[in-house]
Amino acid sequence: MERFFIVTNEGKDKDGQVTGRVKALLEARGKSCTLCEDAWKDMTADSMPKDIDCAIVIGGDGTLIGVARLLKKEVPIMGINMGTLGYLTEIEVDRIEESLDQILSGHYMLEDRMMLDGIFDDGGENVALNDIVLSRKGNLRIIHFNVYVNGTLLNSYEADGIVISTPTGSTAYNLSAGGPIVEPTASLIVITPICSHALNTSSIVLSAEDEIRIEIGEGRHGRSEEVYISFDGTDTREIVTGQTVTIRRSAMITKLMKLSKVGFLEILRRKMKGN
Repeated sequence: MERFFIVTNEGKDKDGQVTGRVKALLEARGKSCTLCEDAWKDMTADSMPKDIDCAIVIGGDGTLIGVARLLKKEVPIMGINMGTLGYLTEIEVDRIEESLDQILSGHYMLEDRMMLDGIFDDGGENVALNDIVLSRKGNLRIIHFNVYVNGTLLNSYEADGIVISTPTGSTAYNLSAGGPIVEPTASLIVITPICSHALNTSSIVLSAEDEIRIEIGEGRHGRSEEVYISFDGTDTREIVTGQTVTIRRSAMITKLMKLSKVGFLEILRRKMKGN
């Protein structure tokens, strides 16, 4: 690897010391290193250099997810954890130098993480690494959702919302909503209702090849409902009664760089300890 792109969450690395250290270490080893000039929340696909071998993300999981959604080609991503739990950002600050040396010597693995596309009735679309979430807008009332899988009605929910999660996102909102934890390199899609107004509110696990279509139903007394759809908790769009969003496996994938041989279950035990 010769060309590196560094994206820093300036709220985490406030004085830029970690960013400067990473850049200096790479350049001292003869590597090309470009810093993202935009604030990380203002990044666009155009912020990404065209020719890079690796993206280094300094921040938390949210920062890494933001970078993953903007990369239009399969560039490995390495995360330096300056957040809290850090499921995706594997490297701790006190191990930066040895971790960089490990990468440059080729001693790493790449994990492919599936992503989801959300396509709207007007042809607009977006992509998510963790989840696509439909939630109510405005007043505290339940929303009627009709969920179709491969064209067949799966179920109708009256709920605060629905989480459509990848395996990577299973430990995020899906977990908080009572959904299952999934091995992150698996290929499947999880549907979890949020505060469903029913006795049976179990999550449903589908094949990664299934296509999900969610239709917003009428509210009580024929009222038109308004629903927010968010992609990885950031990009948000509104749809209303009668409109749909189609969710399916994306052609895009995220390649995460892994240095440790510690398995997912061990990482999960460490991260969730005491929570």
